[in-house]
Amino acid sequence: MEGFKEKIYRSAPHSIQNLIITFFNILAYRKRYSTLYYEYLKHYKANNKLALDALLKIQKEKYGEFIAHAISYSSFYKKKYSEIANPENIDNIETLPIIDKEALRIDIDSVYTITKNKGHVSKTGGTTGKSLEVVYTAEDTAERFAILDNFRSKFGYTLGKKTAWFSGKSLLSERDVKKNRFWKTDYLYKVRYYSTFYIHEKYLKYYLQNLIKFRPEFMVGFPSTMYEIAKYGEKHNIPFPPHTIKAIFPTAETVTQAIRSTLEHYFKTNVYNQYASSEGAPFITECRNKNLHMELQSGVFEVLDDAFKPAHKGRLVVTAFHTHGTPLIRYDIGDVIELSSDKCICGNNNPLVKEILGRASDYIYSEETGKINLGNVSNCLKGVKGIVKFQVQQHHKNKLLVLIIKDEETFTDNDSKRFTSNLRERVGAKMEINVTYVKDIAVEKSGKFRLVKNSLNY
Repeated sequence: MEGFKEKIYRSAPHSIQNLIITFFNILAYRKRYSTLYYEYLKHYKANNKLALDALLKIQKEKYGEFIAHAISYSSFYKKKYSEIANPENIDNIETLPIIDKEALRIDIDSVYTITKNKGHVSKTGGTTGKSLEVVYTAEDTAERFAILDNFRSKFGYTLGKKTAWFSGKSLLSERDVKKNRFWKTDYLYKVRYYSTFYIHEKYLKYYLQNLIKFRPEFMVGFPSTMYEIAKYGEKHNIPFPPHTIKAIFPTAETVTQAIRSTLEHYFKTNVYNQYASSEGAPFITECRNKNLHMELQSGVFEVLDDAFKPAHKGRLVVTAFHTHGTPLIRYDIGDVIELSSDKCICGNNNPLVKEILGRASDYIYSEETGKINLGNVSNCLKGVKGIVKFQVQQHHKNKLLVLIIKDEETFTDNDSKRFTSNLRERVGAKMEINVTYVKDIAVEKSGKFRLVKNSLNY
């Protein structure tokens, strides 16, 4: 909804806005749930328990076809691979150049294999603020949603079941905020969209009251938003009705152990994580045994160290088979993961990931202790009761700025000392730590909340 359409939406009353959202969903779902989508969904459901050898064979075949397509239709890749022998062979993947987001953005017009008006355009954000427009073919879109829905269907989800969706879309008007109404509803498909832009202590009770009244079967969206609501409920002893939510599906943000345990305890359900990206990264999905599986049918996953050599833990470089419109081949997506050598008995024979550590920039750097990842930063709250939310910013190698929203009733000097001690333990004695108490911490333009904002390049 842009321009004139957006003006109409903004000026419409709440009930009409709900109808407008429903109307746009009808149009979107007609395109998304095509005959091709159902063919892909049937394919992935049939392949849920394929042996690893069969999965690797499919991956090899799809890789060859995908590279051949990129060379034929993308002038960017045709030029890049002109002097590389047999680039279609997956065994030669290390001979292909690694592409990062900036390189892709600069030459994006030559990367496209179709024009924007012939595909579906998706805009990505990012920590640099520079957006990237990727174009998906109809086949790409159908396959991506089939993979995602195959994953969610394992836990009972289908379109039309009552769902609370925590979205980065800008849906609210000033009237909504004045009335403490932070949601819009698609009554046809039973989806209630909750804004992620007003997650403030003074508004959280309205979110929670409405969630309890709505009684969704599933929750989807930014985990940091759901986490704040759950913490509010725990703090104020507001029980969430048991046997209501069947599963929580987080998107777009890293799920720390603190977030997972709080969501599962308060909402009395299980969190099932999945990893992809708006650029079109291949999928990593979580099974009932809480193990993360790399979906080999969706692409190739390479984990590389700082020298871009294969590693057990490091930067994730992907080749995504459902990006025919804007091919992603050996794309350095900027995230860090750790592989696992364990085996899972759930029936999914795709290789395991031990942990998704988030964006490579989501860390604190200390000259004494090295890189402190997102999970370790989150754990600074251990033993601390009075902090509602915090964010660590690092713009100088020896300085940290810590923004803290404190609970005026429960926060004590001991909480302050304990938090600072926890952080000091992680960053060492030489780091300068500047703590500022604030009333609010802004989310990003996308609606996401970043626990760590690091502008360094280590």
